[in-house]
Amino acid sequence: MAVTTNRVVKLIFTTAGGKTFSITIPDPREDLDKAQAEAVMDTIIEKNVFLTSSGELIGKRDIKVVGTTTNDFYDPPQV
Repeated sequence: MAVTTNRVVKLIFTTAGGKTFSITIPDPREDLDKAQAEAVMDTIIEKNVFLTSSGELIGKRDIKVVGTTTNDFYDPPQV
Protein backbone atom coordinates (compact mmCIF):
# COMPACT_ATOMS: atom_id res chain seq x y z
CA MET A 1 0.00 0.00 0.00
CA ALA A 2 1.28 3.40 -0.92
CA VAL A 3 0.21 6.93 -1.61
CA THR A 4 1.66 8.45 -4.77
CA THR A 5 1.33 11.96 -6.11
CA ASN A 6 1.85 12.85 -9.77
CA ARG A 7 1.85 16.18 -11.59
CA VAL A 8 1.66 16.93 -15.29
CA VAL A 9 1.41 20.11 -17.30
CA LYS A 10 -1.08 20.02 -20.16
CA LEU A 11 -0.50 22.37 -23.09
CA ILE A 12 -3.64 22.66 -25.18
CA PHE A 13 -3.49 24.19 -28.66
CA THR A 14 -5.98 25.04 -31.39
CA THR A 15 -5.38 23.60 -34.86
CA ALA A 16 -5.93 24.99 -38.33
CA GLY A 17 -8.89 22.61 -38.64
CA GLY A 18 -10.64 24.14 -35.63
CA LYS A 19 -9.93 21.28 -33.22
CA THR A 20 -7.75 21.04 -30.13
CA PHE A 21 -4.47 19.20 -29.64
CA SER A 22 -2.91 18.48 -26.24
CA ILE A 23 0.64 17.78 -25.17
CA THR A 24 1.08 16.33 -21.67
CA ILE A 25 4.45 16.72 -19.98
CA PRO A 26 5.11 14.75 -16.77
CA ASP A 27 6.81 16.13 -13.67
CA PRO A 28 6.93 19.87 -14.41
CA ARG A 29 9.25 22.03 -12.32
CA GLU A 30 7.68 23.32 -9.12
CA ASP A 31 8.51 26.91 -10.10
CA LEU A 32 6.96 26.69 -13.58
CA ASP A 33 4.92 29.82 -14.24
CA LYS A 34 2.42 30.96 -16.84
CA ALA A 35 4.93 33.05 -18.82
CA GLN A 36 7.33 30.11 -19.18
CA ALA A 37 4.59 27.73 -20.31
CA GLU A 38 3.29 30.30 -22.81
CA ALA A 39 6.80 30.82 -24.17
CA VAL A 40 7.13 27.07 -24.79
CA MET A 41 3.77 27.04 -26.55
CA ASP A 42 4.76 30.04 -28.69
CA THR A 43 7.97 28.27 -29.72
CA ILE A 44 6.11 25.06 -30.61
CA ILE A 45 3.67 27.06 -32.76
CA GLU A 46 6.41 29.21 -34.34
CA LYS A 47 8.64 26.25 -35.22
CA ASN A 48 5.66 24.25 -36.51
CA VAL A 49 6.93 21.20 -34.63
CA PHE A 50 3.73 19.12 -34.79
CA LEU A 51 1.34 18.38 -37.63
CA THR A 52 -1.95 16.91 -36.50
CA SER A 53 -4.73 15.21 -38.43
CA SER A 54 -6.62 18.51 -38.26
CA GLY A 55 -3.70 20.65 -39.43
CA GLU A 56 -0.90 22.62 -37.88
CA LEU A 57 -1.04 24.23 -34.45
CA ILE A 58 -2.11 27.85 -34.78
CA GLY A 59 -2.97 29.07 -31.28
CA LYS A 60 -2.88 28.57 -27.54
CA ARG A 61 -6.09 27.28 -26.00
CA ASP A 62 -5.24 26.46 -22.37
CA ILE A 63 -2.48 25.55 -19.93
CA LYS A 64 -3.20 23.31 -16.95
CA VAL A 65 -1.06 21.86 -14.20
CA VAL A 66 -2.85 18.73 -13.04
CA GLY A 67 -2.02 16.91 -9.83
CA THR A 68 -3.32 13.51 -8.83
CA THR A 69 -2.96 11.58 -5.61
CA THR A 70 -3.44 7.82 -5.67
CA ASN A 71 -3.98 5.87 -2.48
CA ASP A 72 -3.34 2.22 -3.28
CA PHE A 73 -5.24 0.26 -0.63
CA TYR A 74 -4.38 -3.24 -1.79
CA ASP A 75 -1.28 -4.93 -3.11
CA PRO A 76 -1.82 -8.48 -4.38
CA PRO A 77 0.23 -11.18 -2.67
CA GLN A 78 3.51 -12.06 -4.36
CA VAL A 79 3.71 -15.74 -5.34
